[in-house]
Amino acid sequence: TGSGKTAAFVLPMLTLLEKGRAKARMPRTLILEPTRELAAQVHEAFETLGKQHKLTVALLIGGVAFEPQAAKINRGADVVIATPGRLLDHMERGGLLLTGIEMLVIDEADRMLDMGFIPDIEKICKLLPFTRQTLFFSATMPPEIQRLTTQFLHNPIRIEASAPSSSPASIEQRLVKVPHDPAQKRDALRILLRTQTNVKNGIVFANRKTTVALLEKSLKRHGFSAGALHGDMDQSARLKMLAAFRNNEVTYLIASDVAARGLDIPEVSHVFNFDVPIHAEDYVHRVGRTGRAGREGHAFTMVTREEAKHLRAIEALVKKDIDYFDIGSIEDSAEAPAKEHRSHRGAKKPSHHREHKEKPVAEKPVFAAKPEAVRPPRHAPPEQRRPRPERELEDAPESGGFHKGNMPAFLLRK
Repeated sequence: TGSGKTAAFVLPMLTLLEKGRAKARMPRTLILEPTRELAAQVHEAFETLGKQHKLTVALLIGGVAFEPQAAKINRGADVVIATPGRLLDHMERGGLLLTGIEMLVIDEADRMLDMGFIPDIEKICKLLPFTRQTLFFSATMPPEIQRLTTQFLHNPIRIEASAPSSSPASIEQRLVKVPHDPAQKRDALRILLRTQTNVKNGIVFANRKTTVALLEKSLKRHGFSAGALHGDMDQSARLKMLAAFRNNEVTYLIASDVAARGLDIPEVSHVFNFDVPIHAEDYVHRVGRTGRAGREGHAFTMVTREEAKHLRAIEALVKKDIDYFDIGSIEDSAEAPAKEHRSHRGAKKPSHHREHKEKPVAEKPVFAAKPEAVRPPRHAPPEQRRPRPERELEDAPESGGFHKGNMPAFLLRK
């Protein structure tokens, strides 16, 4: 996280590519990225670090037009930076040959595994020359990735820039106890954000895309400068939101884990985990968006009682106990509109809803059977009939008879 993995393969690749030129439809180096944002970021790194080199770099990602990409490959591209899906599209249409690849880089290898790209990578590797150099880059090395190295790499050398799965020491990490109720949890997030007076900009991570959209609406409604970034957005909207966040036009970026991996936004001062990550490695990637390149950073993780198991896994991974941060008491969400409570299935409704439902039950008259009262037969003789109480005659209107408002209780019941 922030250790310079991109430069570690861009700079040697530039040196390699100084000699020779690419042929039409036959690139010389290939970089595979799990997400479009990471691919675009690596493309920017090539433009920055290789501005003195006359190299052609092709960016092959989904969500943008196909034809300009194909035209660039046809003219000859020294470097192809691609997501696996769009790369296979070009190959299946016959517009791309991989027989000239000298170097293959698989970036964020553990993320590739999580997103199910391994079958695509296997298909791509079968079309590459056997004599290529292959590089795996990852901020974490789970056992599954180590098994993949035996499949894709030959006699690999392992290089570690830092302790595995460690979070930078420059990041202040804190936990915040919050209730499980979604509305109260959003209240707690707003209280937490207001306690941090030194926020330059911050990323708020959530586990689900639906939560991301809901948090964006909630924060905007309460006066926060917020924007969303998740997998359902088209590519132009994603890039526009990232640019606004980098340019400090948006203070809080609400994101799913699509933004957690590898995105380099240098001056993120705070990270807020609205949900505890289900996978402990994702915690390292999330908090790694702040405190980059030795800068000071702050990371807060909101924890409910139900998420204690995931928290223990995180503390075991980073090999330290994370202290709690007190934000004070959290009251019921009185300011949130009622429809916000109804929009979540399974969410507890506020107390006034429950009182309203119980009130008719409490007011319903209860008729207890008197032990001495014996109901006479329907056709009993007059001497056995129950005498009518005097109060009922007093309640009768002057015109005689009874109306519903003056009917005695036992007649209403019958």
